[in-house]
Amino acid sequence: MDKLEKLVEFRNLGLTEKTLKALEKKGYEKPSPIQALTIPALLLGEKDIIGQAQTGTGKTAAFSLPILEKIEENGKHIQAIVLTPTRELAVQVSEEMHALSSSRKIRITPVYGGQSMEFQIKQLKKGVEVVVGTPGRVMDLMNRGILKIDNLKFFVLDEADEMLNMGFVEDIEKILKSTNEDKKMLFFSATMPPVILKIAKKYMREHEVLAVKAREMTTDLTDQIYFEVKDRDKFEALCRIMDLATDFYGIVFCRTKNDVNDLVGRLNDRGYDAEGLHGDISQNHREVTLKRFKSKRLNVLVATDVAARGIDVNDLSHVINYAIPQEAESYVHRIGRTGRAGKQGTAITFITPSEYRKLMFIQKIVKTEIRKEKLPRIKDVIEAKKVRIYAELEKIVENGEFKNFEQMATELLLKADPQTLVSALLKNAYDHELDESNYSEISVGNDRNRENTSSRDGRDRRNERSRSQGSDGDLENTGKVRLFIALGKKDGITLKKLLETITKKANVNESKIRNVELYENFSFVSVPFKEAEVIIESFAVDRNGRKPLIEKAKEKK
Repeated sequence: MDKLEKLVEFRNLGLTEKTLKALEKKGYEKPSPIQALTIPALLLGEKDIIGQAQTGTGKTAAFSLPILEKIEENGKHIQAIVLTPTRELAVQVSEEMHALSSSRKIRITPVYGGQSMEFQIKQLKKGVEVVVGTPGRVMDLMNRGILKIDNLKFFVLDEADEMLNMGFVEDIEKILKSTNEDKKMLFFSATMPPVILKIAKKYMREHEVLAVKAREMTTDLTDQIYFEVKDRDKFEALCRIMDLATDFYGIVFCRTKNDVNDLVGRLNDRGYDAEGLHGDISQNHREVTLKRFKSKRLNVLVATDVAARGIDVNDLSHVINYAIPQEAESYVHRIGRTGRAGKQGTAITFITPSEYRKLMFIQKIVKTEIRKEKLPRIKDVIEAKKVRIYAELEKIVENGEFKNFEQMATELLLKADPQTLVSALLKNAYDHELDESNYSEISVGNDRNRENTSSRDGRDRRNERSRSQGSDGDLENTGKVRLFIALGKKDGITLKKLLETITKKANVNESKIRNVELYENFSFVSVPFKEAEVIIESFAVDRNGRKPLIEKAKEKK
């Protein structure tokens, strides 16, 4: 019982010990303002409720806790339905309710488009107490006679204003007409447009408005900049920004779950430790990932807006808007994760030329300056890495963390002069990290010109030729060659197996093989000119009349 003493404020709202134990397990300590208003009103009050609060204020628990307290366990029919505008939010709400009902025998099922209809029908036929779903899929299941909502205790409309923006008003009204009149209703919304109030007046009984004062749209502690970059160059830009930062610790926001999965895969292939969060991630995976991120064992988290709700991290160095948010509020909510605890953070937004007006609209609403900057050049990133290497070595010397190597150093100095020896050690330890060919060129805004990455070995002349020809990504002109490999996932190829196949046959350094892309029937890699020639020659053996296993990839049209 002592463990629950810190939840005294939740207890005072009328919640039972079962619920308090679930809250303690989830790490809750005290209710948010909207929870303090909504929970007792739903538990004890007779009126329907319109709740007005911004995203990220704890709305899900505000309506979930009273519902879980009031519905019957192992009931014979659906007792509560929660409508959400997106499948990602449906999954998140369902998982949150499931976690909060851990001590109860309550079945909660999400229903949404994009998942097997047959699977959802099977779940509903088993019997559930709570359904969380998107309007379209809810109506499909109602029309099939599978989903019956004429005996509800609660009807919740979450993100009501977003429902309006997405054109769900007619669907919501049709669903409401199929419900019983004696249910308790709750509409949650960040804003209250007239159409939503009209629906409330038409379908609610006597109701009250519970509003939490909107958070000030302030971003005072966050340095805000944007880069104008083409879609195809966003990944390269992100890598440069992370490599330039001294200690990058941030969240990268994408628009969809597919974008999250794709970016996480590319980052991992390039050697970054990144994990993703989106609506299809299980609650267990989410909790494990967040634990790693909060403890800084993971420094890059890629997420959608919905999946990032509820993440409470106090000292992010960066928030990256890989995709520009749709609304000013989302922008503020994203970048507000930096600049906490008195520390200044950096918010970076990537925009394409066509998104400039949207960014300026956000800037106007937020009333702040989002300044334009030039992307760091390759040589700037390399120089920053060198500075960090110097600092690391100086720290080792100052702390005396080299004692175990003194004898070995003495022996090595007998075989080579100090400068040669240090040069060899640096090459062995940092050759890959300081290799300019790890980076690709980037288009600058609307200009098709490519940056001149190096003047060595005549590469500046190749870049000039690339500019005159309007090159749009020819890797041969950027210091690398893209290779086609006639092996794919159907052949049992993994990243590890592919690297082993190439390195053993061609005897090239694995660190030179970059930008690995695995597909079902084939794969691609990018390597510097020298290594490309060696690999192609090594695999140019007779395959009984068939094409070589590895050859130069055709240029992208």
